[in-house]
Amino acid sequence: MQKWYSIFPRNPWLSIYAWVVFCLLPFFFIFRSWSAVGISVGTGLLVLFFISYFFSFKSKSGLVYMWVSFEIVINIVMTLLFGYVYLSIFTAFFIGNIRSTVGFFIMYGLHIFFTVSAIVTGFFLEINLFLPQVHFILITVIGVILLPFNLYNRGKREKLEDQLEDANERISELILMEERERIARDLHDTLGQKLSMIGLKSDLARRLISKNPVEAEKELADIRQTASTALKEVRELLADMRATRLVDEVMRARQILAAAEIELEIEGDPAVTAIPSNVENVLGMCLKEAVTNVVKHSEATVCHIVFKQEDDKVSIFVRDNGIGMKARKSAGTGLKGMQERLEFVNGSLETDEDNGTTLKIRVPVVITHQVEEGLS
Repeated sequence: MQKWYSIFPRNPWLSIYAWVVFCLLPFFFIFRSWSAVGISVGTGLLVLFFISYFFSFKSKSGLVYMWVSFEIVINIVMTLLFGYVYLSIFTAFFIGNIRSTVGFFIMYGLHIFFTVSAIVTGFFLEINLFLPQVHFILITVIGVILLPFNLYNRGKREKLEDQLEDANERISELILMEERERIARDLHDTLGQKLSMIGLKSDLARRLISKNPVEAEKELADIRQTASTALKEVRELLADMRATRLVDEVMRARQILAAAEIELEIEGDPAVTAIPSNVENVLGMCLKEAVTNVVKHSEATVCHIVFKQEDDKVSIFVRDNGIGMKARKSAGTGLKGMQERLEFVNGSLETDEDNGTTLKIRVPVVITHQVEEGLS
């Protein structure tokens, strides 16, 4: 539900200036009567309408439907007495913001029924008052029918997007928890046995120093060898922790796209072999950011990922059938971060918009030998 001070709705087809006109125009219809009683009644009804509109935004639970009912009654009276039907647009806007499905359809049906009935009755009672504005009345009826559904569906979409974002955060937390448990298991398996062996051999060497120095020296050599092996395994473990493998990232992309109900199509083999681990790490992070942008901003139903491994470069294309970059509200920061990562490995990022968005990520293979020589 929007805030009560949003009495001028934001972008539900009409600008704020049009809504101001809808607020001022009833005075033209009221003052046409030149009757003091008519002017007083019309002005009073208009004030009551906006009071009801104010409290309908501010109220909660069942009181909302009471204030909306007041608005519908005032709409009927204003239509029959003064031929002013346009306040029904305000009521239609508020009904579109009702989140309860049952409440929405009940108020939606009642509003359409009473609005159309009041207009038809007005034509029978005073056709000269309604006939000159028949075109505007027809547009108003169309707005009363379509506007609530437009706003209701938009609200449901925003709610689903919030739920999707919460689900993605939960998935990230679960992945992080799983990774922590994996690290704990790896550290236990890597260090636990070897540290126990070092402790046992240290005690044995201490006892053998005075009795058999030669055997004690062998035990100390074994301790050193075991410590070196443990250190090597820890370094390998840390290297694996720092790296992001494309194969693993594709698996995560499949999970997050499935959660977002986006179909994933993969072409090519993500198991690249011609690049070092740090370059594969950059590609994995770029793929992660590209998939995140598809989920959060594209409004797509299909995501197509292409892996190409050539003699001089490795390319990843991420294509979606969404709304395109120009229509997206954000995602610029993510693209800038991808470009910065790719610059460190002489890579490039291109965007193409044709029935969606395509991100073209390329990394040259030429740097492979340079990096490997530097690491050795």
